[in-house]
Amino acid sequence: MSNLALWGYWFTTFALFAVLFIMWRRLKMKLWARVLVGLVFGGIAGFIFGGGVAGCADQVACVPASSKFIGDMFVRLIRMLVVPLIFTTLVAGVISMGDPKRLGSLGGRALGLYAITSFMAVTVGLVFGTLFRPGNGMDLSKVSSGAVENVKSQLDIASGASSLTDRLVAIIPENPVAALANTDVLSIIFWAIIFGVGVLMSGEVGKPIARLMGSAAEAVLKVTEIVMELAPYGVYALIAWVISTQGLGILTNLGMLALACFLAFLIHALLVYGSIIKGIVLLPVLRFYEGIVDANAVAFSTASSNATLPVTIANVSDNLGVKKVVAGSVLPLGATINMDGTAIYLGIITLFASQALGIPMGFADYILVAITVTLASVGTAGIPSASLLLAATVFNVIGISAEQSVIIIALIFPFDRILDMMRTTVNVSGDAAVAVAVANWEGSLDRDIFIAKSVQ
Repeated sequence: MSNLALWGYWFTTFALFAVLFIMWRRLKMKLWARVLVGLVFGGIAGFIFGGGVAGCADQVACVPASSKFIGDMFVRLIRMLVVPLIFTTLVAGVISMGDPKRLGSLGGRALGLYAITSFMAVTVGLVFGTLFRPGNGMDLSKVSSGAVENVKSQLDIASGASSLTDRLVAIIPENPVAALANTDVLSIIFWAIIFGVGVLMSGEVGKPIARLMGSAAEAVLKVTEIVMELAPYGVYALIAWVISTQGLGILTNLGMLALACFLAFLIHALLVYGSIIKGIVLLPVLRFYEGIVDANAVAFSTASSNATLPVTIANVSDNLGVKKVVAGSVLPLGATINMDGTAIYLGIITLFASQALGIPMGFADYILVAITVTLASVGTAGIPSASLLLAATVFNVIGISAEQSVIIIALIFPFDRILDMMRTTVNVSGDAAVAVAVANWEGSLDRDIFIAKSVQ
């Protein structure tokens, strides 16, 4: 990287950081607006200093890569909060219920709604894949042998993952402390619920622990507020790095696939989640999306539902009026098993693969793909290269060989980061919508906060 470009980039970065600070301290600009400013200008800086349309040829020497550590530090700060936030809020929430029987209805409703939205998501993906036909005329000979070998190695790693039944058994932790240390979200949820029920059953003896967990939950939420003030800076650094290393030139290679995915994500978010908020909860959809702007911006920049979880919980609790007992249980569960964005993506790329390879799909194939993706998505959380493994599995359902699957995935793989950012945003929006609906059913939704304080 040239010294002139490096100095220019850092001057631009520090200038924007100063402006963001003034927006916060002097102008009292809301956090979501500052996050969007960081997102937009990070993209612009990444484009200008990162080689333009094609991106950096050498990612290590790319100028915006020099500030990536700022984004990495922000992500680590958020991930630092995931375990204490899930554990303390869920335990405090279970205790505040007063009756463990309520857990059954809350969990059942959340799981049922997640399954419905996942099935609708893959249906939307199949519809848009059929309408846009992104695989027509695709030249698979352009896929390099190096890309194919890279994907093969990733699939080999993923294929070593445990079976669905093994993962279900693993939800019960042999060592709760190890589950906390390893950020095993499902095991943490299980242990927190059991521990909370135990505190309830302890009666008077358990009240000191109940007060301790309530205080701890409030303290962790305050720490989350502190960390979130750094979001505009972290988002800027992450987006600048992503745009500079990925470039925009790849959009011209797989433009139709990108367009189909983007529109499918948008339609699903507006129609399906909009129907939940407007049709079930009877509240304004615009207010819902205003309330989770921070979470969506962080989801887009990090491409990780788990990393975004503390922000999602804070947004849903503070801006949308969902009580912590629901937010602290439904949202961690959703971040682990809800994959609406991935379901849409898999539906589209399955059709992309069939079209590129000239494999016809009948109505029965569509139904089979929809069912396969809906069921398989529940068991993919935490698996290395989960999307690659799941894509290969779905491809196999319609008769695509393992060798053909590798070629298709290798073609899409370099472009996957940008699509992953979009589908993570859909996942987070879906988690929030289900949390609001479940809270409404459980009588744990403050509708006044939703309407009056959606944007903090």
